[in-house]
Amino acid sequence: MNDEKEQFEQRLRHQTVKQVPAGWRAEILAAVADDARNQRSETIRKMTLAEALMRRVRELLWPHPAAWAGLAAVWLFVFGINFSMREESPALAIKTSPPSPEEVSELRQQHRLYAELVGMPDTVTRDVKRPRDPLSKPRSERAEILAA
Repeated sequence: MNDEKEQFEQRLRHQTVKQVPAGWRAEILAAVADDARNQRSETIRKMTLAEALMRRVRELLWPHPAAWAGLAAVWLFVFGINFSMREESPALAIKTSPPSPEEVSELRQQHRLYAELVGMPDTVTRDVKRPRDPLSKPRSERAEILAA
């Protein structure tokens, strides 16, 4: 096998290299350059926005694509777990009803017992009905202020 290779190389060394005429060479190089420009412009024109974006992403992630893909998978997993563990707080708030009168009286009784244990004065612990928010009811004074 080596013999055949050496014989072939010797035959090549003994052959004379013919030069391409200068006019032909210039024509061939010009045609190749034109063809390369046309191919580049066609590929640029045919590339869509999605392809261009994917090409940029590929160039960015090229050094370690498997590492980037693994990191993306981990983040997707974290977001999935976070989304699945959300609580439906507004739905719970809607379903709850105001406390019943029995519960209110029980809480007042517990408050009194706590005040006795702590040693708070009786003036603080007596049942005082708190006034309602004055802004919850319409007042005639407000209408006069707005009219002025």
